[in-house]
Amino acid sequence: MRNTIHVYVSASVSFSVSFSFLRKTVSGGMEDGNYASGLWRTKSEQLESVAEDLNSTPGSSESIRVADGGSGSLTRKSRRASPGGRNTHIRKARSVQTSLKVELDEVNSGAALSRASSLGLSFSFTGFSVPLDEISSSKPFSDDEDIPEDIEAGIHKPKFQTEPTLPIYLKFTDVTYKVVLKGMTKSVDKDILKGITGCVNPGEVLALMGPSGSGKTSLLNLIGARSHQPTIGGSITYNDQPYSKFLKSRIGFVTQDDVLFPHLTVKETLTYAARLRLPKTLTREQKEKRALDVIYELGLERCQDTMIGGSFVRGVSGGERKRVCIGNEIIINPSLLFLDEPTSGLDSTTALRIVQMLHDIAEAGKTIVTTIHQPSSRLFHKFDKLILLGKGNLLFFGKASEAMDYFQFIGCSPLITMNPAEFLLDLANGNMSDISVPSELEDKVHIENAEAETSNGKPSAAVVQEYLVEAYETKVAETEKKKILVPIPLDEEMKSKVYSRDRQWGASWLEQYSILFSRGFKERRHDYFSWLRITQVLSTAVILGLLWWQSDASNPKGLQDQAGLLFFIAVFWGFFPVFTAIFTFPQERAMLNKERATDMYRLSAYFLARTTSDLPLDLVLPVLFLLVVYFMAGLRLSAGPFFLSILTVFLCIVAAQGLGLAIGATLMDLKRATTLASVTVMTFMLAGGFFVKNVPIFISWIRYLSFNYHTYKLLLKVQYEHITPSINGIRIDSGMNEVIALIAMVFGYRLLAYFSLRWMKTQP
Repeated sequence: MRNTIHVYVSASVSFSVSFSFLRKTVSGGMEDGNYASGLWRTKSEQLESVAEDLNSTPGSSESIRVADGGSGSLTRKSRRASPGGRNTHIRKARSVQTSLKVELDEVNSGAALSRASSLGLSFSFTGFSVPLDEISSSKPFSDDEDIPEDIEAGIHKPKFQTEPTLPIYLKFTDVTYKVVLKGMTKSVDKDILKGITGCVNPGEVLALMGPSGSGKTSLLNLIGARSHQPTIGGSITYNDQPYSKFLKSRIGFVTQDDVLFPHLTVKETLTYAARLRLPKTLTREQKEKRALDVIYELGLERCQDTMIGGSFVRGVSGGERKRVCIGNEIIINPSLLFLDEPTSGLDSTTALRIVQMLHDIAEAGKTIVTTIHQPSSRLFHKFDKLILLGKGNLLFFGKASEAMDYFQFIGCSPLITMNPAEFLLDLANGNMSDISVPSELEDKVHIENAEAETSNGKPSAAVVQEYLVEAYETKVAETEKKKILVPIPLDEEMKSKVYSRDRQWGASWLEQYSILFSRGFKERRHDYFSWLRITQVLSTAVILGLLWWQSDASNPKGLQDQAGLLFFIAVFWGFFPVFTAIFTFPQERAMLNKERATDMYRLSAYFLARTTSDLPLDLVLPVLFLLVVYFMAGLRLSAGPFFLSILTVFLCIVAAQGLGLAIGATLMDLKRATTLASVTVMTFMLAGGFFVKNVPIFISWIRYLSFNYHTYKLLLKVQYEHITPSINGIRIDSGMNEVIALIAMVFGYRLLAYFSLRWMKTQP
């Protein structure tokens, strides 16, 4: 039996006009009757086709009310499920089908032809309401419903689900920060922050907003415990307790620059982070599952096997890269999450999705602070609290929804419809265009114009800044400070947890080493085995082989020629690794600071893994090089000398690499490090015993520091110990002293590099 169907038809003005026009046209008769009947047949066929589709859907029946003559408000559709029926909401996509079925029923029951004829214009205007007994439990449509969808992948995602964590109430009062600018003759103190006060509670998102140079990032670094300088003043507390090392594992910090390894995939990046940062109590499988959960929660499953990419490596998009950075931090379920301009460089839709995701994270009781440069109006209304900065001064702190009311209260209101964020940024810059000028400022403008004999009707930026700072201090500041001084509603046990001095490592030292070794090997294998590098080594080997083609060491001239080849091999495999290793720590400094600031691993585990993960890679190219040169040049054809030559070259590479690591870690500046390395390598080469035979006594000690000298002597011993006791004035002995010297360089240079990193001013 056909369901009795009642429909609420709601129409906009344009719909009403088109509806009445069609009804008059069809019911009043058109001059061309065939046209009207053809239109009716077309609509009838469409209605019957859709009706068949709807009737073929099993287990569902539509229960829809109708009221003629109304243009009521659009309300949410409802769909009543089959017997027993749970009420579920129908998506907007089904409204067209439902509308067609309603119109078909009306036509079959003798409804007016005009209603069916106007059907094509009613799809986007007709809405349906839930039954009266369900109106109270329904929610109107809003933009929020579409936010959890993956904008780039086009896949609907559930809202972000996170487990509860230790609640942390962040407070900061009268925070000041100065930097010392050193000039040619004197140093000048510059105030970056001038007494900033605010607070944020679990479940809230605090936005730090202001123009460029207003101090947003500086304030974020201070309250996020990423900067400790003697020029910092004020009080910053976490649950009314000062900062402690325990908080490192409770704080997530997303920097403005995406600090990621370019050759790792999204899945590898988050998996390594999970294995290093999640507690020891979890197994490896549980940690990897957590990484996969984060990938799906952030909508990254489509690109999980894609490289991150960088300047010279193609990878994921900007929005996906930013979500990977956020995933790196939320994977540990932090109590505090700080983000430095997470929406920079993203389109408005992707930016809105990221901000909505932050709201979903905050709902689990997390405290979130983010800087924002110039948000859209939709983004602005997503923030719970707002701090507006202008040249280091606090212009507003409070609920974001009350910001416009506050500035209207002090006489500053927009004269045209404006994005609230644009309005606030104009005020922070001192720009009063399209903004009403308070009476106090008008008086100052008249006085200034009279003195300057000008007729400019707007106050200067400095005057506006002074007025806004004074207005906040006199009208709001004291009240907000009193609120912040109210004790936090937490017991002493909860407060004491924050001040624990114990560090929490996510893995043992051995696990950290193995994980970092694997990560380093995967990251750098692309550089080591690039076609450019392989071509460089093999082309050099072929040229050497052709120049020394089947040289004969049985005569003095051939012996001298082969000695020159051996010296070049010692120099080449001393020069090449030094300038490769120099870039290691300066390039990874940002990553090292970021990961060490969160106690991701011990420095010793990182250093040992970083220096040993290169060893298997360092052995491949020298072997290829010697396979070409050794046999083309006709060196000593025997298994023992060949493998001893490889071992000697390998010792030289590791020693030279240690020197490069030490120079890079000590200077941490590529230009200075390259200059020092070039001078050092050139000195070692000249003192290597080939160019100068009689070195003056006061400078002869340099040769004993040269890995080129010791490598050259070992290669001479391997090739000619059976022929002559000395070559070019270099005595061939047992070679034990040279081996010991090279091993000492291998460990000595690396110890120097390690202590240089230890002394480097990393973040606390």
